[in-house]
Amino acid sequence: MQLAPAQLSAHLERGLRSLYVLHGDEPLLQQEAADAIRKAARAQGYTERSVHTVMGAHFDWSAVLAACSSMSLFADRQMLEVRIPSGKPGKDGGAALVELTEALQGQDATLALVLLPKLDKATRTGAWFSALEGGGVCLQIEAIERSALPQWIAQRLAQQGQRVASGDEGQHALSFFADRVEGNLLAAHQEIQKLGLLYPAGPLSLAQIEAAVLNVARYDVFKLSEAVLAGQALRVQRMIDGLRAEGESEVLVHWALAEDIRSLKRVKDAIADGRPLPMALRENRVWGMKERLFERVLPHLSASALAQLLEAAHKVDGIAKGLRQPDWPLDAWQALHRLAMQLCQQCAQGGRGTARAHRPA
Repeated sequence: MQLAPAQLSAHLERGLRSLYVLHGDEPLLQQEAADAIRKAARAQGYTERSVHTVMGAHFDWSAVLAACSSMSLFADRQMLEVRIPSGKPGKDGGAALVELTEALQGQDATLALVLLPKLDKATRTGAWFSALEGGGVCLQIEAIERSALPQWIAQRLAQQGQRVASGDEGQHALSFFADRVEGNLLAAHQEIQKLGLLYPAGPLSLAQIEAAVLNVARYDVFKLSEAVLAGQALRVQRMIDGLRAEGESEVLVHWALAEDIRSLKRVKDAIADGRPLPMALRENRVWGMKERLFERVLPHLSASALAQLLEAAHKVDGIAKGLRQPDWPLDAWQALHRLAMQLCQQCAQGGRGTARAHRPA
């Protein structure tokens, strides 16, 4: 049974199931969901709790199965928590999880909570995960995207009785806050709690937020790729500066940018050969957020522009390896910034073209 995280509170009020599975790559939200389940379990008499963390290929799964089958010595009900940080239980673990799921059906003496990281599609369609999903309640914990972060911050502020000003000032304050904490939700949560300690309930001014919220943003090259393809120039600048400050490898950043340019050109060439855009995207393994971004910008990217970007990526590859290139900066990060902004500008022009194409006459 699939359940959206937003539906968890209402679900727990209606009653508990014997098995819950949480998987995703956002530690704060997973922790909060797990805490809500634990709290509801304690209220229902699951007062004893055992925790098993799966580490390495030689983990003793018999201890997990024994804990499920044994009666609690001190309580009528017990809670069994299984943490699999790698997301890979192995062959024996997969079989044990299927057996665990079967043992939990039709009984209320044990409640199991299985915690997993973000899983790929192959893992989610595997036998052991399908058994967990079919025998219990499964929550996929998604990361908060940058576009949704201001609203998330506003909701968290409201929970502690605070709010930003209405109108443009409030939107500016939330945008400033989101820029400072992007990619680091745990720190965002701490900054929100700090505002609750510093200021009383009620409205918060932009000046108060600017004075209190630290720059704790964390970036990765995959989010940089999405920002570039979306044509978000200011965000791209912040992300490159942040990646450089965090000590990220220039080679990895270049690979991400160059791979996007190569993918754009491959799809563009496939379209020129007569393939429909959806087919060209599938053949080049472009899906998810990037699929939507490619669909938006590709119709307005010329073959000559992509050829120029590919040549620029080749030059930046040389710079990152210590080679000089005429009319290009000697510093690899400056060269990466120019390459990113060139691609970002082309994508932004494509986005504006799409917007004009869909504007009512």
